[in-house]
Formats: sequence, C-alpha cells, structure tokens
Amino acid sequence: MKYTDEQLKLSLEKGFINYQTAAHDSLKPQLLTNRIAGGENVLTTLLEDLQVCQSFFFSVAFITESGLATLKAILHDLHLKGVSGKILTSTFLEFNNPKVFKELLKIPNLEVRLTSLKGFHAKGYMFEHAHNYSMIVGSSNLTANALKVNYEWNIRLTSNENGELIRHFLHQFEDVWNAAAPLSQDWIADYEIRYKETKEQQKLISVLEPREDFATDSMVRAIEIKPNKMQTRALENLAVMRNQYQRALVVSATGTGKTYLSAFDVRAAAPRRMLFIVHREQILKQAKADFMRVLGAHDEQFGFLTGTEKNTGAKYVFATIQTLSKMETLRKIPKDHFDYVIVDEVHRAGADSYKRVINYLTPEFLLGMTATPERTDNWNIFKLFDYNVAYEIRLQEALEEDLLSTFHYFGVTDITLNGRLLDEEVSFNELVSDLRIDHIIEKITYYGYAGDRVRGLMFCSRKEEAHELSKELNKRGFKTKALTGEDAMEVRLQTVDELENGELEYIITVDIFNEGIDIPAVNQVVMLRQTQSSIIFIQQLGRGLRKHPTKEFVTIIDFIGNYKNNYLIPMALSGDSSLNKDTIRRSVSDTSYIKGASTVLFEQVAKEQIYRSINTARIDHFKNLKEFYLTLENRLGRQPELYDFVEHNSVDPATLLENFKHYDQFLSKLTEQPVLYTEQEDGMLSFISQELLNGKRRHELLLLQILNSSDSITIEEFQSLVDSLGLAFDKKTILSAIEVLQLNFFTAAIRKKYAHTPLIQVNSSTVEMSLSLRRALENDLFKKRYNDVIRTGLRKSEIYDSERELTLYEKYTRKDVARLLNWDQDESSTMYGYKLKHNTCPIFVTYHKSDEIDANIAYGDEFIDDAHFKWFTRSNRKISSNEIQKLLTGYQRGDEFHFFIKKDNDEGKDFYYLGKVDILMDSIKQEFMTDKVGQPTPVVTMTMKLEQPVEFNLYHYLTQA
Repeated sequence: MKYTDEQLKLSLEKGFINYQTAAHDSLKPQLLTNRIAGGENVLTTLLEDLQVCQSFFFSVAFITESGLATLKAILHDLHLKGVSGKILTSTFLEFNNPKVFKELLKIPNLEVRLTSLKGFHAKGYMFEHAHNYSMIVGSSNLTANALKVNYEWNIRLTSNENGELIRHFLHQFEDVWNAAAPLSQDWIADYEIRYKETKEQQKLISVLEPREDFATDSMVRAIEIKPNKMQTRALENLAVMRNQYQRALVVSATGTGKTYLSAFDVRAAAPRRMLFIVHREQILKQAKADFMRVLGAHDEQFGFLTGTEKNTGAKYVFATIQTLSKMETLRKIPKDHFDYVIVDEVHRAGADSYKRVINYLTPEFLLGMTATPERTDNWNIFKLFDYNVAYEIRLQEALEEDLLSTFHYFGVTDITLNGRLLDEEVSFNELVSDLRIDHIIEKITYYGYAGDRVRGLMFCSRKEEAHELSKELNKRGFKTKALTGEDAMEVRLQTVDELENGELEYIITVDIFNEGIDIPAVNQVVMLRQTQSSIIFIQQLGRGLRKHPTKEFVTIIDFIGNYKNNYLIPMALSGDSSLNKDTIRRSVSDTSYIKGASTVLFEQVAKEQIYRSINTARIDHFKNLKEFYLTLENRLGRQPELYDFVEHNSVDPATLLENFKHYDQFLSKLTEQPVLYTEQEDGMLSFISQELLNGKRRHELLLLQILNSSDSITIEEFQSLVDSLGLAFDKKTILSAIEVLQLNFFTAAIRKKYAHTPLIQVNSSTVEMSLSLRRALENDLFKKRYNDVIRTGLRKSEIYDSERELTLYEKYTRKDVARLLNWDQDESSTMYGYKLKHNTCPIFVTYHKSDEIDANIAYGDEFIDDAHFKWFTRSNRKISSNEIQKLLTGYQRGDEFHFFIKKDNDEGKDFYYLGKVDILMDSIKQEFMTDKVGQPTPVVTMTMKLEQPVEFNLYHYLTQA
C-alpha cells in the first residue's frame, strides 16, 4: 500500500513532536533494542521487513557466520518468490572470517561486494516495498549477538520513495557499491592469504601468557573452578535439602554442567566416601577429571569400579552400573560404605540393575541427576527421590544463562514425490532415492555449520536407511559411517573418535545417540525422521548443544514432511505442554521464546505443514491427556488439581476438559471409577467448568469467590469491588455476570444441560448463593472441585486485559462474544457473520473459504493492508436493504463494531479478536457475486479501518495461503 503524505506526517509527529499523536504503528519511528525480559530484539523487525520487501540493501562492516545463519531461511523463501538483495561489506580490521564469504556465495539471490574504503564501519539495512522504503540504521552489525543479545540502539524509519533521507542513503550506497569489488572465489582465495598473515602477526605482537590448558593432573588441583549462576542456585538448595532429606533430584538440561554441580556439592558436603554411578564406562574418565578439577584431590584418592578395575577402597569411586549391580560385587561392599551417592542419567533407574543398587546402599545422601525426568514408560523418577527436586533448569533457561552453545534451528521442507510431500506412507526406496539424497545435500550445504570442518550427526528412521544413506553419501564424496544398536560399544567409540578427529564428517544413526554420549564438537545435527516424541526431539537436538572451542554455534536441520505429528516440533522447542492449539500456532509464528543468540526459523512451506498438522491432529486425544496427567501426578506424588496443570505449565485445563463435562468425568474415564454426584451437583460443576474455567471474564469468578466467604453482597458493593480492582466496569457488565450465574443468559437446551440449577439468587439488590449450591458445597469432593475451578479460572484470567471486555489477539467463540458484550441472551446460533444488538455489532470472518463452499456465500473478504479490511455483507443485500441501513445507522450513532477472524474452519469455533473497527463511509459499494447457477447476486462491500494495525506475525499467518 502507498502511504499518504498525511499518514507519514502523523508518524513523524508521533516520533519527534508528540507521542500522543494517533499514527500507524508500522510507520512511526522506532527505537530497536535487544531486551531479553520483554522478548524484544532487532532481529525480529529485520526479519519482518525482509519478509514483505521487494528488494533489500545492507551496508554492514562486520558479518559472522552465526549472524548470516539467522537470515538463511527467509533468504531461501525470498529466492523462491524472486526477491533479491545486495550486501555491501568490507575487510575492516580483518574481522570477517573467510568462511563467512564462502557462505555468502551459497545464497543465490544475494549479490555481495567488498569495499576497501578506509575505516568502513557503516550499519544500515534498507528495504524496498511497493511504494515506500523502510530502513534500520544504528549500531547493529550482521552478527547474531548484535541482532539478539548485545546492548544495541537502532532506529527504524519509513519513507515514501521521494523522501530525501532515503534518496541520500541510496546515493551513498550506490557510490560505495559501484567502487567496490564483487565477491568471488578468486577474491576469497586472496583474502584467505591476507587473513592468515594478519592473524599470525597479531599472535606475534600479543603478550604471551601462561596457559592453564596444558595442566597436568597435579597442576589441575591448583586451578580454582567456580560454579556458574545455575550451579550456585542449585548448590544453595542442595545444602538445605542435605540437612532435611536423604534424597534429592536435580533436573538440568544436557550440557549445563550437572557433573560439575555434583562435584561442587561433594566439596561442600565433604563426605567420608563418595560413589558416582554412570551407565557407560566411557563417561567415567571425564567425570573423574571434572571432580579432580573441583576437589583438588590427589590421584590416589580416586578409583574406578568397572569390569577391569575394582578399587572400592578409594575416597571417590566412579562405577558403571553394569559392574556395580552384580550381586557378587554388591556383597563385597558394606551397605553404608558410601555416605554420598550420585546417580547420573537417573531416568534409567527404573531398570532392575539400578533398583538393585539403590535398594541395597544406605548413604546419608543420594543425589539423582537427569535432563529428562519425563519418561515414555511412565516410570516415576520423582517418587524415587521422595519428590524432592533440588533444582530444575530446562532448555530455555539454560540458553538464557548462556550455559549452552548457540544453535540455529532450521525447519526445512522435505522432498515432493509425485506431487506430495514425504509422509508416513513413504517407502524405503523413496527415503534413499537420488532425489532425496540430492535434496539432503543441498540443504546441509546451504545451511552449513560453524568451524573449519563439519562434524555432524544424522538421525534417520530405519537401520537400513542409515546404512544406505551412508553408502550413497560416500559415493558423492562425503565421509560418513552408519551406526546402529547392532554395533558393539568399541565400534561406536572408535567411530566417535573418527568424527572428532576429522576422519569422518557424519555419523548416521537411528536412536543410539539420543542420550548418554558426549560429542561436544558436533556442529551440525540433521533430523531425517518425523518427530514422534518431544522427549526424543530434545534429546537429539541436545547432542549438539555442548559448548566447544571449535564452534561458534550448532546448526540443526530438521526435514519436515507431511507428518501428522509435526505439531510436536513447536511444542518441543518452546517447552509448551498446554496442548492448546492456538498457543502451539503462536510458537511457530513467534519464536521469541528462544533466548540468547539462538534462533528457530522455518521455511515457509515447512511452516505451513506444521500449521496443517496443528489444525488436523487430535492433540487433545485422551491418550495425550492421560500421558500429561500421569507425568504431573508422578511429579507431585498425588492426584493433580486443575490449578496444578497451570502452575506446572502442563495441559491447559480448558483443553483437558474440552471433551468432558468436568474434571471428575475425565478422572472417571482414567480410573474407570463412576462419578458420584447428584444431578444438580453434576450440572453446577459442569457449568463452571465449561463456561467459567477459561477465565475470559473475571467477574463471575470473583462473585462466586466472594460468596464462598460471605453470605451475601449487594450489587453496589460488588460494583465497588470490581472498580477498585481496575476491571472493565459498567453496570451492564455486573448485571450480565449475574444473569450468567443465574443461567438466564443461556438457551433452554443449555440450561437443561446444566440441570436448570443456578449458582446464585438475587433478592432485591442483594446477591446470595443459591440453596442448591449451598447444599452441594456440603459434599467435600464437590467443594474441592468447585473451588479448584474458581481458583484456576482466576489464574487463567490473568492473560486477558482487565480493563477491556475483549483482549486484542485472543480467541473467542460467538457465545463468548455475546456474553462479554453483555448481551442478555446467547444468540450465537443466529449470529452468523454479524449481528447488530445492544449497541454492538460483532463481525466474524473466516478468511480462507473452503473450495467446497457454495459460490453464493464465498465472499471475497480480504485485507487491504494490516490496518484495513474489505468486508462483504451477506449476499442478496443492497445498500437500500433494511439490514444494511440498520447497520449503517447503528455505526453513525456510535454503536461499537468488533472484528473477529480465523484463518479457516480447521481452527474450530474460535476467532482472533482484532479490535474495534471504523467503517470508511466513502468505501461503501453495491457489488455483485455470482451464485451457484451463474446468476449475479447483490452484495454490499465496505472498507473497515482497524483501531490498530494487526501485529505482524498474526497478519502474515492469516494472509499467507
């Protein structure tokens, strides 16, 4: 859209003269910063501008591989759309590594030139749109830290094409561009020589300092190792727990330093003897080295208990479970021989070998450590440790604390065969076809890796696939080896050594490297299998998350086909367990939950496949609900209440009860025990669970909460309370809440569903609890469930804007809207696309109509831009029709028009709320549609202006096909 001069003037007035000026949000001058607490960063705006531009021009002094990686997915999509750009950079200070120039050459829609301009230090990003330009100028170079982490200041401005600032920027860019050298392979070869010479000179003139990494075992004892932030907090909790309990569990993401943490606590506890248990022998030597660094103890104080060594008399013993669990070994060890026992990867403790050891030994303190306490076999690790969780840090927190390697995740599109994407029905031959192998090579080459050589892990779905892929990749010049569960441990260890030493480029495997093995140098993880479990997904991603001097980041390449379980990908990456489809969708479009310099990026086609999976999958299937319920029950050691699901970021209680009248009906199916409620008790519990649990309005819940502790309250007193809490308030809202609790709002069919049992009664101006509810609350179980719903609903209500009846971008059904707009009756069944009532008019639009819909209702509703929408009334309407005249009269007298939209019918009954709208009266037109028999049918169209532009991610989710 071409912005008018007046719109631009208003945006400049808002930015430079008066912040209270009403202006288009996407036009106003903006200060772009990286603010972790608010989820804000420069990269988000940069990607948004790229996504909608027609061409782009970057002028940046410094580029890193990690910075370029943040743009690769969107540059791929722009290439498919025919959009290209230019990058002007330099060799200033020889900062740019030669490899980043090689990566730049891989991007087909990018032209790069190098300026030799002395002191070139420019940082500017310009985007050409249809009728205007936007630009970002400030302190951020094209590095991941500058775009996501560092303290940076950048200004974003918008200008029409004739703006002087834009013209000046373009002239400056063109002047330097025309004098700059094109990037080429020959230029890179020359630069590599200069780059190496410069780095060698820098080494010669630098002051040499003693290096601790040459330390011997005896020197190690003199080096002080300090705990990081996570370890410090965990140690404080462990100190308390050691004084109170005999057992404790630490849940800590892979790569966050669990072994060092346990060593620090052993140092603090100063046990007489310590035992450290692992499940694989190759881990023991590294664990011992870590303990030596922390404890500063002598070699003779450390011993191994393995198949070849039996040094149980040492002060610090490191044992494999395979050797320790043998009865002939255990019998030789007194039960209280060790007073501090540590079990690494303790999620394995459900095995008989672990049970035997743990049941036999009687230490003063038992510490368990794991990254994945949730188990697919439902074995309860928390119970083993008496539900004492000393500390828990998951992926997002670990990234924020900078404990893990930066990663760039790319969800890429798998191949299309015979017009369809790879799906569950794929044959073995298709998985290893030349077409797919060429596609794999194309993607792993394009998205690349950090460091001097690739050290990659490929996870595929079948053993035969791993072997065939390895064979075919080797034919094409790669150095790979397949490993499966059939390979002996010696072979696995040798293969890992070959990967780390650079003799191999890839290990191709199925599941054997999901956990329990460290290859810190891994700089590329390739997922060639559909995601079946969030746990396994994170385990495989985690193989590359350990920090290592040879890599700046790790590249994760996930090949996404047409798989029904694709919805698990955003769930795993975000850590979301709500099973709420809208929350999962937002985790695809907005990935600001990924902390630090890491990024999650999807190619557009792959993103659409995930949306399709979210829409069509039975995410709230009882099997999934049961799994999450049992996980939480294991965690708590008791039957969870609905509030617990919110408190522990588990299933959204509203999703849990989507197909159940109330929680006890769900529990009844789970336990196969009957629900023992009277008809009225069942009706009232069903009512609050189905109508109030979602928390979309707080007033009803507050009134019930008050009546729990007070016999009655006057309407005026309740009004004063609501007002004092800063909630959306007028007398209509209060009366509406009262009508809802009396069931007067609902249709006869719904009142019957709730046993015709109101929760309150009104005497004159006083509100009291109904007699039926008073009696029901004498039932302890009913009372427990009733109060749980109120408490949970109030907690869920916190996400909604308390000062408005409807919250921007949240989702509502037609029935929600009728209630929240204070209609006296639920008229959702006759609301259809719009309805004018009680001085309000909600408008509901399904943006993408089904191909099967009748032509006479296939309206051409469309966004003109992010702030304007062309809307069609019902068909067979003229401007002179009573309905249209009533609509326009209502608007002119000040009735509120509210706009709701969903992308398509697969999203269910809920619509996103986009706010109030104004009708642009000069846009109203009489048009005609063609009906199903080819005849013209009258329809009225008009342009509606939204009170504020739709936020970027939602706008593009809705408008992209």
